[in-house]
Amino acid sequence: MEIKAAVTALSALAHEGRLNAFRLLVRAGTDGLASGELARRLGVPANTLSGSLNILSHAGLVESRRAGKSVIYTVGYANMTQLLQFLMEDCCAGASDICAPLIEIALACDCDDKDKIDA
Repeated sequence: MEIKAAVTALSALAHEGRLNAFRLLVRAGTDGLASGELARRLGVPANTLSGSLNILSHAGLVESRRAGKSVIYTVGYANMTQLLQFLMEDCCAGASDICAPLIEIALACDCDDKDKIDA
């Protein structure tokens, strides 16, 4: 990932509302959430959410698809992975005692556990 793309992605996440929306979509997994459901769970007006999703989308962190009359939003997992890789490049000068807990957190991710979705 280029530094400009990383700055754009980090800037998109540097807002409480956008970060909350992104984290909820991460928990929703590949099924994603309809925009109306996302707004309801976050307790924000649809137009506010639309602006936030637009910024996250331009940063490549969120993708959308049509399902009938609904727009379903999901995380752009490829870009999220690239951002995490960018942040972890040359991690901790090779000090495994620092990086090991981060690896354990990543490996403990149970992305199929839909019961963890909350708002």
